[in-house]
Amino acid sequence: METLAQIKQLQAQMAASIIGQQKVIERLLIGILANGNLLVEGLPGLAKTRAIKSLAKNIDSQFSRIQFTPDLLPSDITGSEVYFQTDSGSEFKFDPGPIFANIVLADEINRAPAKVQSALLEAMEERQITVAGKTHKMEPLFMVLATQNPVEQEGTYPLPEAQMDRFLMQVNIDYPSVEDEVDVIGLVRQEEQALYTTTNSDEKTATAATNRLAQQVIFDARKEIANITVSPEMARYIADLVYATRTPEKYSDELASWLDLGASPRASIGLDKCARTHAWLAERDQVLPEDIRSIAVDVLRHRISLSYQAQGAGVTSQDVITKIIELVALP
Repeated sequence: METLAQIKQLQAQMAASIIGQQKVIERLLIGILANGNLLVEGLPGLAKTRAIKSLAKNIDSQFSRIQFTPDLLPSDITGSEVYFQTDSGSEFKFDPGPIFANIVLADEINRAPAKVQSALLEAMEERQITVAGKTHKMEPLFMVLATQNPVEQEGTYPLPEAQMDRFLMQVNIDYPSVEDEVDVIGLVRQEEQALYTTTNSDEKTATAATNRLAQQVIFDARKEIANITVSPEMARYIADLVYATRTPEKYSDELASWLDLGASPRASIGLDKCARTHAWLAERDQVLPEDIRSIAVDVLRHRISLSYQAQGAGVTSQDVITKIIELVALP
């Protein structure tokens, strides 16, 4: 089976357990295929954790979940040097933390203080951890998926801008439609009934393991995505969109009043990666404007800072980016 067909099968398997969140599933796939880290935000109960677990469950990978709390320590994430006493003597050995996995779920990341959040920075950017002067490499397939709750701000810590910029995309999850919610009720009921069937649990586990996607398929997909064509005009369009966040006064006085800080060059790199991945999933060999526009909001929303005027007027990052897309012309 060709690589794209296998990825499409993975997407279908995820969709079977995540009702009404097709965009979220697509963004999770784009994130892992583009070799990036994602920040997933949504109100409680909107299947943030379920969607991430569904991705991990359907890939032959090691999954790790870290529940962020105010009393968490950096070493609780990275691991630490542990003193061992043996018959031959004593020595310090590195005891890996939960960050050493293929897919890492950092649940409610804004519940922990900045010192703990920053423990993820080296792993997310450099794909390595340094403890006691020793560097420990992450696995070739490594992805951090962090969730945060936009409500209940008491007892939470906003993520530092430096860490926000290291997320390839920020994916927002909205409420499902009424029809989708009816399907969700039925799905959960079916899963509950399945727990009490007489089917052998070992057989279920073996079947699930057989259907898991091999990691090599993801690496093969990344090779194909690297060869997707980005014309000079599309590259310039990406750069123009990002540059517009830094010089909004050239486009509109209203836009200038909304923005305090524009996006970094990581935004341009992220747009390029995600646009190529989006085109590959759409079975195209070159990037079109629709590929860039479709993922621009997710790539840029967490990389810009809104002014007090915009916040007071109820203007969101998505509103600002949508306006930029309207104002910036194709080269």
